[in-house]
Amino acid sequence: MFLHVTNAKYLEDYKVEVSFNDGRKGIADLTDALKGAMFEPLKNKSLFSNLVVDEELETIVWSNGADLAPEYIYFQAFKNEPELQRQFKQWGYLS
Repeated sequence: MFLHVTNAKYLEDYKVEVSFNDGRKGIADLTDALKGAMFEPLKNKSLFSNLVVDEELETIVWSNGADLAPEYIYFQAFKNEPELQRQFKQWGYLS
């Protein structure tokens, strides 16, 4: 199954409430993603808060062209879930 973001809502700081096509819903803190030329501008919370779900890409995007892989967002939302640790290792988010 390929993961897709179905809904996203800005909460505060760099936190986003996200829903996925597998039925899970959680809160992802995306602070760690804000590195590099494409993501630095998103440290401006007014720009960050204007995120949308792109229906074609099926993930969160911003007006400056930045987007994040749904798997990364999923990891940030559920990284403490014991039953998902093996999956996160397979994706390379955990060693």
